[in-house]
Amino acid sequence: MKRVVPTVRAIVLCLILAISSTRGYSQSVSSGNGKWEIGLGFGPMFFLGDLGGTAGIGKPFVKDLDFPLTNLGKSIYLNYYASDFLAFRLSLNQGVLKGNDAEAPNKGGAEVDRLLRNLSFKSNVIDAYIAAEIYPTVFLEKYEEMKGKLRPYALIGAGMFKFNPKAKLDGKWVALTPLRLEGQGMAEYPDRKQYKLTQTEIVMGFGVKYWLKENFYIGFDLTHRDTETDYLDNVSTGYIDPNLFNTYLSAADAAKARRLYYRGLYSSPATNPGAIQTFQRGDPTENDAFFSALLRFGWRLNTYGDKLQRRQMRCPSFY
Repeated sequence: MKRVVPTVRAIVLCLILAISSTRGYSQSVSSGNGKWEIGLGFGPMFFLGDLGGTAGIGKPFVKDLDFPLTNLGKSIYLNYYASDFLAFRLSLNQGVLKGNDAEAPNKGGAEVDRLLRNLSFKSNVIDAYIAAEIYPTVFLEKYEEMKGKLRPYALIGAGMFKFNPKAKLDGKWVALTPLRLEGQGMAEYPDRKQYKLTQTEIVMGFGVKYWLKENFYIGFDLTHRDTETDYLDNVSTGYIDPNLFNTYLSAADAAKARRLYYRGLYSSPATNPGAIQTFQRGDPTENDAFFSALLRFGWRLNTYGDKLQRRQMRCPSFY
């Protein structure tokens, strides 16, 4: 599945520009009050990777989503406002990602290969990140007609996440990583390294806040995570010789691995287990990604003080 990969250099540049702009736009955040905010978020979390998808070849971002596999994600966060223009977010999030080739539509196109591949997975995901929230419209709010309660923002940052891909076998969910289904860590496949279940991510997104009161808002937040792994779904490259499972795994795990590494429905005689090694299992040229679309509820803390402080914290106008 194709996706746009942001560069770390661009992220660092944006953060430097955001921080350097703080000094000129700090009038409406007092030194004692209103700098901190806590909140909750709820909404769907979506997987972007090798498994599943819509008709045709893999497509970028929302064009290739499996909506029937969507699960509710949850988020808690803490914000610190350096200025009206800039805030920093620390966020902890949890959700479940799924992909299933059987959900692909059968329209006679490239998606038929995924249907015949017949692989699936699910993984609980916990991620934490720190990011800058940048509010570009504060530059316009010095004009009376632009003042209001609606404030959009852009988001950029980095974090870490933990995952554990599993597949269902005989009614039970089996962890896939220990089974080395693509030969990870096997001497016969030296280019296929074992992967860790904790990985880094680059976070980018946008959202909007609508302040119902001086200290409370509701908002919408779309946050995309580019990851440094292609194994969120435990699928990346090609099939291996199934006899190697007996060499590297216990007898019980080897039996599971032989049933899970290839679950295809191909009818061609050339795709029997002895020749399946020549077939593509995943696409190693693209790392996996995921994103969330959350409805957010936020409370700004300590919005009390004298009349001047109350006037300063009237949200979200520029002063």
